[in-house]
Amino acid sequence: MKNILIPTDFSDNSWNAIVYALKFFEKSTCNFYLLHVNVVNDMVIGGSRLVPTQKILKEVYIEPSKRQLQKLIDRLKQITVNKKHRFFTLTDYNLFIDSIRNHVEDKKIDFIVMGTKGASGLKQLIIGSNAGAVVRRVHCNTLIVPENATYSKPEEIVFPTDFSSFYSSNILQPIIEILEANNACVRIIHIGKKEPDLNENQSINKEYLEDYFDNYNHSFHFLKNNHIEDAIQGFVESESTNLIIMVAKNLNYFQRILFHPTVEKISYHTDVPFLVLHE
Repeated sequence: MKNILIPTDFSDNSWNAIVYALKFFEKSTCNFYLLHVNVVNDMVIGGSRLVPTQKILKEVYIEPSKRQLQKLIDRLKQITVNKKHRFFTLTDYNLFIDSIRNHVEDKKIDFIVMGTKGASGLKQLIIGSNAGAVVRRVHCNTLIVPENATYSKPEEIVFPTDFSSFYSSNILQPIIEILEANNACVRIIHIGKKEPDLNENQSINKEYLEDYFDNYNHSFHFLKNNHIEDAIQGFVESESTNLIIMVAKNLNYFQRILFHPTVEKISYHTDVPFLVLHE
C-alpha cells in the first residue's frame, strides 16, 4: 500500500498531475490524499487588522475548499474505476510547507505528486516556487509533473549522477520498482567538462550502481559538456526519455538541473516529469 499526497490549487496544472499520478501508480494499491492549503489573510475592518475567527475560517475557507475537493473526487470517479485506488480529501490553512510536512508525517506519505507550470516569475525557476520549496525542504520522494507532460509508460529513465555520493538501497528502491513495473531501462549519465577521470570514491560508487542494477536493463553514459542542463536536454531528446530521476542529496546535480536560471535554453522542464528521491 502506497500513500500519495497530491497538493492542489484546482488549476489545470494540478489536475494534470492528479491524472498523471493515477496512471503512474496504476499497478499499485494506493491511498490518494488530495490536499488544498488555503492562504489565509488577516481582515481589515475600519482600518483595524483582525485575525479571522474559527467561524470565518470555516465558512470562507474550509467549507468552500471541501466542496471543490469533493468535485475533484467526483470527476476522478468518472475517469477511473481502479479498485486499487482510494481517494481522500484534506484541507488546511497552515503555511504551505508546514502543512505538507504535517500531512507527510501524519499520513505516512510515500510520495508527493505536484504539478508545476515551469518558469516562475522573475526568478525564472525551472519549477514553480511551491514545488521547488517542497523538493528542497520536505524529505519525501516527490514526483514533479510539468505543465505539458502527458503520461507515457516510463520505459526510458535518465538518472544523472556525478558518482560523488553513495546511494543506499533504500534511496534507490523506487527506481527498481519502476523498472520492474514497466520493463524499463535506466540510463545512468555522468556529465563533465572533460573526459571522465573518476577518483577512488567515485569509482567505488559507480561499481556499486553497476552491481545494484545488474539484473535490470541499464547503461552508463559519459557526456562531455560544460553545462549539465544542456547535456541533459540533448540526451533526453535523443533517447525519448519519459522520466528524469535525481537524488536530492547530490546537491551539485540536483540544484543545477532543477534550479538553473537559464530556462529559455531548455525544454525538458516543461515536458518530462522529475522524480526527486530523498533519504
